[in-house]
Amino acid sequence: MVQVLSAPGKYIQGAGALKDAGKFISNLGSHVMVIADAAVYDIAEQHLVSGSNELRYTVEKFGGECSKAEINRLKDITQQSGANVIAGFGGGKTLDTAKAVAYYSHLPVAVIPSIASTDAPCSALSVIYTESGEFEEYLLLPKNPDIVLLDTSVVVQAPARFLVAGIGDALATKFEAEASSKRQVTTMAGGKPSASALALADLCFNILLEYGEPARLAVERKVITPAV
Repeated sequence: MVQVLSAPGKYIQGAGALKDAGKFISNLGSHVMVIADAAVYDIAEQHLVSGSNELRYTVEKFGGECSKAEINRLKDITQQSGANVIAGFGGGKTLDTAKAVAYYSHLPVAVIPSIASTDAPCSALSVIYTESGEFEEYLLLPKNPDIVLLDTSVVVQAPARFLVAGIGDALATKFEAEASSKRQVTTMAGGKPSASALALADLCFNILLEYGEPARLAVERKVITPAV
């Protein structure tokens, strides 16, 4: 029986983490193709690009749908720019698109979520839609993102309903992990569930029970606290 634990290469979290993004991404490449959604496009240009002298940046606004057409459009821009690392900055569809562009371009990827509503930032998966927004297929990726960087000062600016959705999604992970372990299913990582994964799911559940409600209250007030 082979057990497999799959996770991002590096996870960074904290208030103001965005200003240190260049330091971490520079380990992956020297020219970053930033795919940013409309809600954080200005933040990307003001705080991500202008805050680093270590890297070259090309910033492109996400078109709004994680479709094959959008992935191909951004892949072409990446090739034309000469970028050698992808960074996705925004919500779930933006991040899924960035991961897909990196996969098809054979480049590393850094993921910078602007909301905490799903586990999309850390997953080895992109959900592909048609241009009209209908589900088309899952793109199973060979590995998780190389870097996940979450700046809590960005996340607290999003509506609290996104955090609440993320809390619900994360709470369910404990029971999903336990069910998978009990049945000894083969996971998307390619092996049986590990004891480490079960322990992390349980720890996540307990942290959310203790800090979930105070974190929601803090986000409603746009305040950064230890609970967030």
